[in-house]
Amino acid sequence: MFCPKCGAPNDNKSVRCVKCGNALQAVRIVTRDRDDHSAGMRMLMPVGRSGWAIAAGYAGLFGLVIFPAPLALVLGLVAMFDLKRNPKKHGWGRAIFGTVVGLLGTGFLLWVFVIEGLS
Repeated sequence: MFCPKCGAPNDNKSVRCVKCGNALQAVRIVTRDRDDHSAGMRMLMPVGRSGWAIAAGYAGLFGLVIFPAPLALVLGLVAMFDLKRNPKKHGWGRAIFGTVVGLLGTGFLLWVFVIEGLS
């Protein structure tokens, strides 16, 4: 490293110039990892999320109406397998929500069509 004031060569770890005593400042470049997104950004946008988890979350919401509940169950399970294979992805909450709502809705559908259908 060279002193910006006098141009004398200095060691890269030097804090002051060996010739004139001028303070040396090393340039520090801070880079951000592309996969490192803040929690706020992940809440607003599907950054780094599993597409399966997003689909499972929406199917779970629609599964509250009962009819797409089996779809929410399947998508939730696929999303969980996808998230296990890709640990850098996010979306566990949506995947679990889709699975639970899909399981409850599918159970209700089975109860309505099988149990009530036999009566």
